[in-house]
Amino acid sequence: MMMTQTVGEILANYESDNPGVKGNLCRMLMHGRLGGTGKMIILPVDQGFEHGPARSFSVNPPAYDPQYHFRLAIDAGLNAIAAPLGFLEAGAARFAGQIPMILKVNSANALVPKASAKDQSITASVADALRIGASAIGFSVYPGSSMALEMFEEIAELRREGAASGLPTVIWSYPRGEDLASSAETATDVVADAVHFAALLGAHIIKVKLSSGQLALDASRSAYLDGDIELETMAGRVAHCMDAALARRRIVVFSGGSRQGDEQVFLQARAIRDGGGNGSIIGRNTFQRERAEAIRMLDTLVDIYKG
Repeated sequence: MMMTQTVGEILANYESDNPGVKGNLCRMLMHGRLGGTGKMIILPVDQGFEHGPARSFSVNPPAYDPQYHFRLAIDAGLNAIAAPLGFLEAGAARFAGQIPMILKVNSANALVPKASAKDQSITASVADALRIGASAIGFSVYPGSSMALEMFEEIAELRREGAASGLPTVIWSYPRGEDLASSAETATDVVADAVHFAALLGAHIIKVKLSSGQLALDASRSAYLDGDIELETMAGRVAHCMDAALARRRIVVFSGGSRQGDEQVFLQARAIRDGGGNGSIIGRNTFQRERAEAIRMLDTLVDIYKG
């Protein structure tokens, strides 16, 4: 498939990257039913680490099987699938070349004591990503955690190694920390910071949650209230996140979060589209539905992103 002008314009923003990185970004942007539009839907299946298998998959038992998710992503025409190493190894050979893979190279888990600092362990490598044929590596950072600076150092090194091997980096940028209330994790100013930090760390694709409209940081309150920053609408808040991504020079996709009703998922997708976001990275709202229902939902999301 010939690269579209839209994708070419996106890739032009990655001025310092080598042909390998740009080629893999192009592969993801050109793949699936949204290929060439500049929009993306990615299926992330890292919830088994984060929430455990029963909480993640028991509502739809076929989803215990990694190959179920490969087939779902392929049949729905998604841009990529993202997951930890063991999960991708269970389907990488069978589905080689059929769907771009993003190897999630760090993870936490629900059994870590709640009093522990928010952190993730490195569970895979750039070499693993190359071995299984992944198109990118993925890494979570927790701005706000007392471990954040160490996480920044870890991804700086992994990103450098990945880029040297032609692999882009996707950063999950989730504000969490000892001094952040749970409601502040999705505050508009905090999420914008998370987007900007990920961009400054060299992320090629940034994943964040949709922001709430709340302001959590006293230091930034006047900038928001006195500036021309839209807080009232979801689309306006998405647009602000895109501005924080180096004036829209980086791809930003927004998390689907925990399972919601269909109309809420579609409302969020329209706001992402209207705010200039690049799409959704949506897991539980798909694989926790029966397969036919999930396919119908993803069909509608594709139609929304196509306008």
